[in-house]
Amino acid sequence: MNILLNILWLLFGGILIAIEYVVSSVLMMITIIGIPFGLQTIKLASVALWPFGTKIVDNGWPSGCLAGIMNVIWWFLGGFAIALTHLFWGVLFCLTVIGIPFGLQHFKLMRLALFPFGNSPA
Repeated sequence: MNILLNILWLLFGGILIAIEYVVSSVLMMITIIGIPFGLQTIKLASVALWPFGTKIVDNGWPSGCLAGIMNVIWWFLGGFAIALTHLFWGVLFCLTVIGIPFGLQHFKLMRLALFPFGNSPA
């Protein structure tokens, strides 16, 4: 069932979301400072490509000061805007019974978009 849902996800916009994340990741990796943020965006792209069957492992708030600060910087660099976009699509999909599984995947992506440092797909 996950394979069928992933194929439907790809056909109805999932591939565009993944491409958007990869392009933004490449743009972030142009500078050395942006490399950690680009790696987190690749994490988002991998989940956006095949969301069904992918679990997000919450490692808790990252230990160390640097990862916590990077999560806060991430929010201002676009993480909050990405999360709002996923929230919008998640609510829109959940309005119909057929769209509920897709809406739940957007909510999963929203959580990962808010806290990429400290969460990882498994």
